[in-house]
This record gives sequence, C-alpha cells and structure tokens, in this order.
Amino acid sequence: MSIYRRTLAYYRPHLAQSAGATLLNLASIGLGLMKPWPFAAMVGIVLPAALSGSKTVILWGFEIPLASAPVLLCGSLVLAHLAAGWLQWLSSLLYIKIGLTALLRLRTELYAYLHSLPLKFHDTRRSSDSSFRVAYDSQSIHTFYSKATFIFGALITIGSTFAAIWVLDWQIALLSLSVVPLLFGAIRLYAKRIRIQSTDIQERESAVLTHIQEGLSSVKMVQAFGREDFEIDQFKGHARESLAANLRQTDTSMRSFLVVSTLIAASSAAMLYVGFHHVAAGALKLDALIAINTYLVMLYQPLEGLANLAWALEGASAAAQRCFEILDRPDDVPDASDAAELTGAKGLIQMEAVSFGYSTEQPIFRDVNLQIQPGETVAFVGGTGAGKSTLLSLIPRFYDPTGGRVLLDGQDIRAVTKKSLRQQMSIVLQDTLLFSTTIRENIAYGRPDATEEEIIEAARRAQAHEFISAMPKGYASQVGERGGHLSVGQRQRIGIARAFLKNAPILLLDEPTSALDPATEAAIMETIHDLMRGRTTLIITHRIATIHHLAKIVVLGTGGLLEQGSGPELLARGGAYARLCHAAGVATPAPTL
Repeated sequence: MSIYRRTLAYYRPHLAQSAGATLLNLASIGLGLMKPWPFAAMVGIVLPAALSGSKTVILWGFEIPLASAPVLLCGSLVLAHLAAGWLQWLSSLLYIKIGLTALLRLRTELYAYLHSLPLKFHDTRRSSDSSFRVAYDSQSIHTFYSKATFIFGALITIGSTFAAIWVLDWQIALLSLSVVPLLFGAIRLYAKRIRIQSTDIQERESAVLTHIQEGLSSVKMVQAFGREDFEIDQFKGHARESLAANLRQTDTSMRSFLVVSTLIAASSAAMLYVGFHHVAAGALKLDALIAINTYLVMLYQPLEGLANLAWALEGASAAAQRCFEILDRPDDVPDASDAAELTGAKGLIQMEAVSFGYSTEQPIFRDVNLQIQPGETVAFVGGTGAGKSTLLSLIPRFYDPTGGRVLLDGQDIRAVTKKSLRQQMSIVLQDTLLFSTTIRENIAYGRPDATEEEIIEAARRAQAHEFISAMPKGYASQVGERGGHLSVGQRQRIGIARAFLKNAPILLLDEPTSALDPATEAAIMETIHDLMRGRTTLIITHRIATIHHLAKIVVLGTGGLLEQGSGPELLARGGAYARLCHAAGVATPAPTL
C-alpha cells in the first residue's frame, strides 16, 4: 500500500465532517468567482458612463442611478470577500480539526506500538529517534490532509476559473492550459530529489535530538570531567549537518519555485498580449479583459500551489515512511492468537533446553535446563556477560528463547498473554526506574487502583515511610526526573514498596543492592528478605556473601549453566562458584539473606 493511501486511511472515520467542510469550501470558491466583477464593472461600465455624462447605468441587467452604482459595487465587493472568507474560515477550521484528530490517532498508535515491541527492538535503536518519530515525523499525516484538501479546492478553482475565462474568450482559455505540461515536467524533475533530501533532514534532526538528550541527561558527568566544550563541539557538528541538509533542500525548493514562477509569468504575459489584441480588434470588451486578468491570477495561484504542494508531499512522505517503518515492524515476541489469560500463578518455573542469542552466530547460552519450585529462592551468579539478566528476562517474555521453552506451572508461557503473565511478577532492578511524578504515583505504578492505606502500608514494609513522611509534601512530593531528588537507597526502597504493593507470586531481583554502600545494602537486604517471603524468587547478584546460604545457586558462564547447588556444596567442589568466591576475596561467605 502506498504512503498516500495509508495516510488517507486515517481519515475514513471523518468522511462526513470532510464532506461538510468540502461543501463550505465549494461555496467559498463560488463566492470567490464573483470578486473580479465589481472592479471590472467599475472600470469597464460605470467609469465610461460617468465620463460620458450619463445619469444612469445598467449593471447585471438592471438600470440604476449612476450615483448609486459605485456604492453598490464597493458594497458587493466587501460582501463577497466577507462571505467567501467566512465560509473559508469554517471549512479550514473543520479541516484542521480533522487533521489534528488523525495526528492524535497516529501518535497514539506509534507510542502504543513502541511500548508493545520487545526489548530486542529497543536494544538496537536510539530512544531519541523513536521519540522524534512520535513527536515530529507523525505530523506528516496532518500535512497530507491539509494538502489533500488544498488539492481538491485547487482543482475546483482551476476548473471554475477556466470555465469563466472560456465564456469570455475561448482562445485565451486554451492558451492558459499550455503551461500545464511544463509544470508537470518541473514537478517530476524535482520531486524525487526533495524526498531524498527530506529524509536526510529527518535523520539529521533526529541525531541532534539524540545528542541533546544524552548530553543533558549526563550533565553531571560532563561538568565533573570538564567536558562542556567537547559536548558543545559535538553538538555543533550535528547541528551543522542538519543545517547543511536544510540548506540543500531549501536550495532545491527555491530553484523549483523559480522555474515554476517563470513558466507562469511567461504564460500570463502571452495571454495578456493576446487579450490586448482582442480588445483592440473589438472582439473583447475592456471590462472582460480586466476580469480575465483577475481570473488568470485565480487560475495560476492554485497551479503554482499544486507544484509546491507536490514537493511538500514528498517531504511529508519521507516523514510518514519513518512512522510506518515502526508500525510495520513485526513483534518478535507476539501473543499467540489463542493466548489465554493467566491468573493465580503458583510459581513453578521450568526451563527446558533453553537457548538464546541476539544473533544466531553468537548465542549467549545453550540448552539450559532448570526447575524452580513454588516459593523457592534461587540465586544466579557468574561473570559479566554470562547472560544472567538475559536469562531472567525470558521469564516475563521480554525476549523469547531461540531454542527450548519456558514453562510456568507446567504451561508454556507463550500460550498466555504477555500482560497477564507479567501481572504475576514483580521486578526490582539495580537502578530503580522512577517517573517524574509523585512518590505516591510511583509506588502505585503497578497497581494504580490501590488505596492510600495500601500505599502507605507498602511503604512501611519497604522501610520507606519514615523518609517519605519527613519530606515537605510527604507522598505528594515530586521525585524529579528519573528520581533525581532522592538518594539511591531511597529510590530502591520505593522500588521495593512498589513490589510489595503489587504482591505478585513471582519476584525477580536484578542486582538490587550493587549500587549501595554496605550499611544501606544491609538495610535494603533486610527489607528484600521480607519481600521474598512466600514468593518464588530469582535473584541476580555479584555479592556472593548475600546468597551463599541459599539452597539453590545457579552458576552461569560461557555457553550456559555451569553448575548448581547450595553455596557450601558448590564451594566444596572447587569449580566455577569457588573461583568466584576467591576472586571476590571471600573464602567462606557469611549468609546475610
């Protein structure tokens, strides 16, 4: 399906409104056709009658006093402009409303689909580029509609003015069409070039936005290392590339405009030349020539606009294509057509011959077989890049395994909906992600219908109520961008409170204390211990001391699962786990979890 058909599909629900706006536009065009005649009658009829000393004059078949004619003509000119302008205002307002409604739909679809796409998609893309497509590229659909309505109005204007000129002088009317093939030739010449240059502009502008977001989000590090000048130079480089791309397109647009305007000027001159000779020969009246001259302006303005419109549509096509690239991207982790809703999970997790790799050439692990009983706590350890976080990400289906399957309570997780599956899980990450809103809303993010009492109780259990209450606005306090108003430990406690409130049967902990100092870590681990009670818990950590006493520790390494067992058993074997203990300088870890 072409870009044009896809964009117009967004306006099908608004056909009735579009039809109403079109009728108003047609009425405005009809009134616009009357605008030349008051002036033409003033010059061609009333003025000669006044010079000849006549007391009356015939206008549009009626004999009226000469003194009243100028007032009547001037008043009719004002009324025609006012009525046409009022109808045009109403139709434009309707058109704009319809266009903005379609823009809202496209933006919402883009944003929603980006949220539904798996992490594998987002891992390979810049978030700022996706943001640019939602915020800016999506506006192309409004451009398409506004231009499409212009096309319709322009064609009606061209047809009606051509008919009016034909009635007055058919030879001039035919001559007026001679420029059309040349205009189409100019459009074809420049259209493809403008689309390519527009795509380049979108890419350059996206790069500028990326650098802005990365630079401002890392401003603390930039200032700490004194790299302000470097970042500014980098920004200037991206901005200059965007400037150059915009200049190239502007140059092409100006060249095309010069070609089109020259063709129209030459055609207008030729028709005025013919019209002069027709008046001189008595074949055409002076007032008719004046009207024709005005109609030629009305004829060539939309023709010139259609030429410029073609290039504007090429630019919009480039932006729309970037939007549809997202919507056309297949979901690599889709819900099955017959996926069921999962409720009341017990927490039995099984992995059968599970393999995964971001590419087929470089698998991260192969043939992982593992069984975790309901209510059991299992720790995953291993070196950096061993695939611990990736393995955990398979359970909520952030990714799907490239081989084997993951089961929950004996059922393949691909047989249930992702949303219902994730409702059975709570996740606490190394760096708790907070939104730029209140503490209350961040705690209730997984359960927005929670009562105030439930939110406070969750905060108490996470040992967060005390510091929250000490804040000026308590639970209504803003956390700042990404929780910047809070310490790392406070952010972690809010993340734990969020997990308490969700009260899911499965708990996933990914390095929940690695960024904390020892004193804060000890306090957080006490809270996490309470959170884990009665839940199937999978924890990733580099802190061997916190998990050594567990009954099941899974050691991952190059290729997959190396060994599993209790801490003391694995340490006694002298294998991979023992090497991790010695590398950490911990010969006999003390249990703290």
